[in-house]
Amino acid sequence: MPDRPRRILIIRRRYLGDIVLLGSLLRNLRLHWPDAHLAVLVEPRFVDLLALNPDVDQAVPLPQSATQWPGFLRRLRRERFTHVLNLDNTEKTAVIARWTGAPIRVALHHGGYRLKFRPLYTNSVRDDDARHEANPITEYYLRALEPLGVPVVTREIRLEPPAEEVAELQRFVGASERVLLVHPGSRSPMRVWPAERFAALIDYAQDELGAQVILAGGPADEAVLTEIRRHVGTHLLALPGPLPIARFAALARISHALVCHDSGPMHVAAAVGTPVIALYGSQNATLFQPMGPNHTLLQPPLPCRTCVAPERCVPADSYHNLCVQNISLERVREAVRARLTAKR
Repeated sequence: MPDRPRRILIIRRRYLGDIVLLGSLLRNLRLHWPDAHLAVLVEPRFVDLLALNPDVDQAVPLPQSATQWPGFLRRLRRERFTHVLNLDNTEKTAVIARWTGAPIRVALHHGGYRLKFRPLYTNSVRDDDARHEANPITEYYLRALEPLGVPVVTREIRLEPPAEEVAELQRFVGASERVLLVHPGSRSPMRVWPAERFAALIDYAQDELGAQVILAGGPADEAVLTEIRRHVGTHLLALPGPLPIARFAALARISHALVCHDSGPMHVAAAVGTPVIALYGSQNATLFQPMGPNHTLLQPPLPCRTCVAPERCVPADSYHNLCVQNISLERVREAVRARLTAKR
């Protein structure tokens, strides 16, 4: 490799949780090469998320229209990256990796997914299905370090919400010793725990545990948020509008626990150090688990003894199953009680 400062581009276009989970890869690169320039290529909607990771020097937004591509490619070439780690196995990202001109270009792929455009890379790393499914996705990402000779010395993932956001929300919430954050949204509307159970959980936490509960969500979650508010019998703190990612991270930081589905917000909360109580359906809870200590993963016994809707549920498809509805209210109540009453 030319003797010039290391400039490393990591390609992972989406989604929220996947980009949060790049954190351990970035942390190991930063510890091994403290002076390296670390850039991450993402869709524009995730640029603000990268601003929360102290190991990221630059967010590179992917063009969203054909007219933006020529200028993007010119700027990309001028960056003079020395390494590209492509965690997205697609034709487009393979071409982007090659176009950078980086002398070291590493691709990840797994199982039966054939590596796209293999000649465009200098190195590739493949996980077989058994290894891939049996470990957290962060272990897969860390394998991109192997061709670089970078040792894995930590699994730490860090997000740092703005201090002013944390202070403002702390004043808003007050001095409650038990703050429970509830985020009922999911990228798949079928993977949502029933609204009336969320409402009953909120009433239990406030009436029986003396907790201050905050209900949060994004624009796509408005229907379930409205339904939960309709069923709740206790007072809820109201935060205006959909929360920007920095504000949600700050809200998670001041909370003592988060109840949520297997979702991007789950990984954000874990990365700011908040214990998570996560509700899973039939999806692989090991592969996309929240990283760090003190998390509780709740999943029904699988296969489900009684299917809630055999005509609609596809247990093998993690985005089209209803299995999360077989997690009882009692199990979630007990997990919340155990977390909020634990010594801190």
